[in-house]
Amino acid sequence: MSRLRSVLRRIAPAWVASPLRRAIQAACLAAFLVLFFYVCCPYTARPAAVWGGWLPTDVDATSGRITLSADEPAGNPISVDQVLHVVDPGASPPAYLGAFRVIDSADGRLVLEPEASMTPERLERLSASFGPWSLRDDEPGSWPSHYARDREGKEILPAELFLRLDPLASLSAAVAARAWVGSLVGAGVILLVCLVVPRGFCGYVCPMGTLIDLFDWAVGRRVSRTGLKPRGWWATTKYWLLLGVLVAALGGVLISGFLAAIPVLTRGIAFLLAPIQTGWIRGWHQVPPLGAGQIFSIVLFLAVFALGFLGPRFWCKYVCPTGAVFSVANLLRLAERKVDSRCTACGRCVEHCPFGAIDEDFSTRTADCAFCRTCGGVCPTEAIRYGWKKVSGTVSAEPGTNRGLSAGLPEKRFLTPFPGRRGLLRAAVGAVVGIIGGVAAAALIRRSDRKAASGAPMPVRPPGTLPEPDFLALCVRCGECYRACPNDALQPLGISAGLDGLWTPHLAADWSGCEPSCNHCGHVCPTGAIRPLPLEEKRVARIGLAVIDRRTCLPHAGHSACRLCVDECSRAGYHAIEFERVGTELDEKGRPIEDSGLLAPVVIPSKCVGCGLCQTRCRAINAAEKGLLAQSAIIVQAGEGKEDRLTSGSYVALRQQEETQRKAERRRLLDRTKGSETYLPDWIK
Repeated sequence: MSRLRSVLRRIAPAWVASPLRRAIQAACLAAFLVLFFYVCCPYTARPAAVWGGWLPTDVDATSGRITLSADEPAGNPISVDQVLHVVDPGASPPAYLGAFRVIDSADGRLVLEPEASMTPERLERLSASFGPWSLRDDEPGSWPSHYARDREGKEILPAELFLRLDPLASLSAAVAARAWVGSLVGAGVILLVCLVVPRGFCGYVCPMGTLIDLFDWAVGRRVSRTGLKPRGWWATTKYWLLLGVLVAALGGVLISGFLAAIPVLTRGIAFLLAPIQTGWIRGWHQVPPLGAGQIFSIVLFLAVFALGFLGPRFWCKYVCPTGAVFSVANLLRLAERKVDSRCTACGRCVEHCPFGAIDEDFSTRTADCAFCRTCGGVCPTEAIRYGWKKVSGTVSAEPGTNRGLSAGLPEKRFLTPFPGRRGLLRAAVGAVVGIIGGVAAAALIRRSDRKAASGAPMPVRPPGTLPEPDFLALCVRCGECYRACPNDALQPLGISAGLDGLWTPHLAADWSGCEPSCNHCGHVCPTGAIRPLPLEEKRVARIGLAVIDRRTCLPHAGHSACRLCVDECSRAGYHAIEFERVGTELDEKGRPIEDSGLLAPVVIPSKCVGCGLCQTRCRAINAAEKGLLAQSAIIVQAGEGKEDRLTSGSYVALRQQEETQRKAERRRLLDRTKGSETYLPDWIK
């Protein structure tokens, strides 16, 4: 143990001074990385497995128990208690024989028992089928769910846990949206904990702070610092940034995504490191290119660490507005740092305090103290204690006390707990700057948003997104949604979208469409800007409408036959694109010639959800691969009448209501036209 302490003292002195804090920091950082790079990563999902070539060797006509054999063992292992769906693909049409549970599995042999009681009809169908059979993980014809199931299986802790613990992100979003935000619960819990462990989030939990510590240890201590004084005009910057964020939020504009610790961290890693993981796993051609907006975010993220050249943990001490929230909460603290008469004024506590919370007279700046216990760990006389307020037997090392006399030191005038005239003036100026900055930021963002929106198409937002004003007021631009999105279908808007739209997610259908089996985006959103939809709700939530450009679509333009969009839509299970015949030739009597012309796609608006898979396919083949088009001939568009963005309620119920209205209107029009469908509008057909 002494050798370990000796090694740690040389390479990581802070571990010796406060081992518990460092262990908790390491565990929280590891948890953050697991949540971000494993739980949020969609590429551990696998489609439902299918095992073919199984022959029934025995069928119990009473219980329905069946024994199967195969010439070759299954490529994917089949385990006992696994539920499999049995299909006879040789029947016309393929026959579903039921769900069975595996009760015995060996190489090339399976014994299955039916999950439900067997009716005589099912037993007869089972006995009359001689195979070979296919075994499936999911029921034939069921909606795919492998992405959703994969995340649910990995998500022991919520993927967005640390974002929910950032009080500034939750508080500012709630103020900007004038609404309750569910993540306020997590923020409230961490603030309550910090009453007992003041600024404990900063000292123990925050992964950004831990990474800054690692940077200071690996890089910062090896370069010359600028020599800034420990306290200066910049010492209260975080409070004025906090005030500016809240003032802007009162104006309905959310800027905490630019400054709050965890959103800056998650977005920076999403742009800087997540593409490396994607390229490593799936190939570098699958990594979307970086835009100016992403580069700006990366620079902002790296600037947090670059501030370490001004002093250790400079961001945490002086800049971080999330830390300022905890500093303000320290006014209600129930515990505090205390120093007793054994203090020898050696100054080691001042030297080693990572938060600059100990003044030169060894008093505690309570707003800055994070209860990290480093000072107690380096104190040679063990004169520092941590406990409840007004605990007998110790003397509080607060400004204005006479701790120096009790320690046998010369009497000195300690700082008073109230600021003098200069301090009050500095606070007033800072408050005015914070208020003016918040108002100016809100005005600038609103102006840039109006300028960007003039003539620009409405972005296609993720499924479950709230109405645009509410969405922009709640989205903290953390990057979790496009991190968790398979194939990077969700990508951040760039600077051209205005500051209010910067880094917000939109469907980049030219790159990839929305996966039918995925509902990650809403479930990892920390503030509810995207509602967490069950898969059955998500698959009917309209995010846009596919619109065909008949001037460039190959069949519509009379160029050549093409069925890419129709096949892709059918494969996805939406069946929202059908064929119509165009360019039909006429004979000499003016009658249409059978099979002349081309079959061209037409979108059925009532079935289209705007997933963008058709656009992805058309662009990839007709534009990128064959060069027949400059861009996709079918493009998903959002806007009024093309999308549904509900604050609450069910998308399934909305679709059912629309279908009821459509049938009623169809009956009414058919009655008026005496049964003729010629003049029915497309939305009713």
